Amino acid sequence: MVATAIAAGTATDPGRDCALCPRLVDYRMALRAQEPDAFNAPVPSFGPADAQLLIVGLAPGAQGANRTGRPFTGDYAGDLLYDTLLHFGFAAGSYAARPDDGLVLTNSRISNAVRCVPPQNKPLPVEIATCRPFLIATMQTMPRLRAVVLLGRVAHDTMLKTLGLRAAAAPFAHGAVHDAGRFKLYDSYHCSRYNTNTGVLTPEMFRAVFAKVKADLTT
Repeated sequence: MVATAIAAGTATDPGRDCALCPRLVDYRMALRAQEPDAFNAPVPSFGPADAQLLIVGLAPGAQGANRTGRPFTGDYAGDLLYDTLLHFGFAAGSYAARPDDGLVLTNSRISNAVRCVPPQNKPLPVEIATCRPFLIATMQTMPRLRAVVLLGRVAHDTMLKTLGLRAAAAPFAHGAVHDAGRFKLYDSYHCSRYNTNTGVLTPEMFRAVFAKVKADLTT
């Protein structure tokens, strides 16, 4: 069933009307009725497949990527993420929270563990598992992949399951780096407004993760 869904979309992304997760389909259809001009579909990865860096988030936000169709575009998490990518040369142009702002990613790619927006931004474990083949397919198209930044514990945990790594061998911690063979995993707290407002994550803490990635990729 999952393999069929992959074939029906692209090599890496579910089709616009992916029906694999009934709860997410119901939510998507309700949002389409409320905002018919919004994207309201599984959000594809953004950035070149020959990038050395992959950034993995949790899922599209209802007021961000689900509306705009580009990961982390239209909400606060995108403000911090894209500002950081621009600072370290992983993006070029300017970010204006719109998919037509002309921003391009350079040597980086952004994806999500779950491609559809979940109610209350909380995907269920079965939805994460169902969407995992698309993450696998995304990584399989990246022959130069050397670094994966994981935004939050859910992204970290699903990546470990994707790679068949034991959680005890690679515990989640902000700033932690784990060896995963031909690439490394870099943990970060999610760049959500909640985390930054509560002081769990500061812009300096977030930039430190990408500074480490940048240094490792240049050695």
